[in-house]
Amino acid sequence: MGIEWAAEKGISLIICLDCGIKSVELVTLAKDKYGIDFIICDHHNPGEILPPASAVLDPKRKDCPYPYKELTGCGVGFKFLQAFCIKNNYPVEKLHKHLDFVATSIACDIVPITGENRVLMFYGLKEINQNTRTSLKALKEIAGLTSDMNVDNVVFNFGPRINAAGRIAHAHAAVNLLLSENYKEAQDFAEKINVHNIERKGYDSEMTIEALAMIEGNETLLNAKSTVLYKETWHKGVVGIVASRCIEKYHRPTIILTKSDTKVGGSARSVPGFNLYDAVESCSDLLEQFGGHTHAAGMTLKPENVEAFKQKFEQVVSERILPEQLIPQISIDLCIDFADITQKFYNIKQQMAPFGPENMQPVFVTHHVRLASKPQVLKIKHLKLELVDSTNGVVFTALGFGMAEEFNNALQKATEFSVVYTIEENNFRDKKSLQLYLKDIKV
Repeated sequence: MGIEWAAEKGISLIICLDCGIKSVELVTLAKDKYGIDFIICDHHNPGEILPPASAVLDPKRKDCPYPYKELTGCGVGFKFLQAFCIKNNYPVEKLHKHLDFVATSIACDIVPITGENRVLMFYGLKEINQNTRTSLKALKEIAGLTSDMNVDNVVFNFGPRINAAGRIAHAHAAVNLLLSENYKEAQDFAEKINVHNIERKGYDSEMTIEALAMIEGNETLLNAKSTVLYKETWHKGVVGIVASRCIEKYHRPTIILTKSDTKVGGSARSVPGFNLYDAVESCSDLLEQFGGHTHAAGMTLKPENVEAFKQKFEQVVSERILPEQLIPQISIDLCIDFADITQKFYNIKQQMAPFGPENMQPVFVTHHVRLASKPQVLKIKHLKLELVDSTNGVVFTALGFGMAEEFNNALQKATEFSVVYTIEENNFRDKKSLQLYLKDIKV
């Protein structure tokens, strides 16, 4: 245990980040048995009793007056360091070089990009793109990225690779990479965690297929308002990812459970508008431990409580979820023609960046669209389309990720259709062009 290791090394203070808010027993043990103090920097919802730490920094504490409540655990740690610098007359500006890590945490923890998070994200991305640290350069290279990073790049390229180290093997590999200042060394660490990420994808794919088959083969699960699945042999490092995959097909609160030592551990994900943490908390009598926030949660329970937990969670969700929350929805901001999409239009849109939860990319719809040429299928499942707006003849390239199976044949038979999309700038061999990222097609 980390506390015992700290005691053996003569450590008297532990600062924990993104965890600890519910570790009442462990913090008590550290204090009473080993004389170790704790400073807790967390952003998860606390329980009724706070740990007896020297300081408990969590904006979600009921008695916390801090005005912005959506900081990540890393964001709370950054605020702690700011206060430390101010108190000790150390230049706060020297912390700004670490905003790249803060931005990575904001992007990957899927927290609202509003208020203070938006400011931290903006300057963090600036740091990533203008003063790229050695470790992130290596990560960009292994991910095959050459253009500037945005929130999506960080979420889909940095996040999975950094997380894969801890999910598949040990998080030391990711820590070693992020701390590395030697580029060759950083490349080696990046290669290692990339291998872990490829392995993670294999587990992810295999488990998702099994999970979806379990739902499809069970009439009760098909008609339920929630999904709770358990299999002893599933890899505990990817249960959260598989929960998200299940939500993509069956749009409802989902928990994936697996055996973890002598207990059962799991990860939960929610749908927009439904408070997952409150639902899990209502089942706490069947849980050993749990924690999280509105959109995601984790829990541990005894194997003998799994069936009762499934039933109770379904009952709680059924009582609280609204019918519209079970239907995937795309919120469209504006109906426009392709002729409206100019570089100036895009530049104005980008003034609202960085985009993310609660400050999402503007979504547009265009009607009376037709194919300018035959669709291309990329990597079996993606679509690349040349689209023409019938009202003005303007042509745009559009990418539809994961849309090949559903739309390829239907589009070739259609005369006209409507498309819902976001607008992105493509930078290929230093040549920039605007293209559409499709969210849906109505044939």
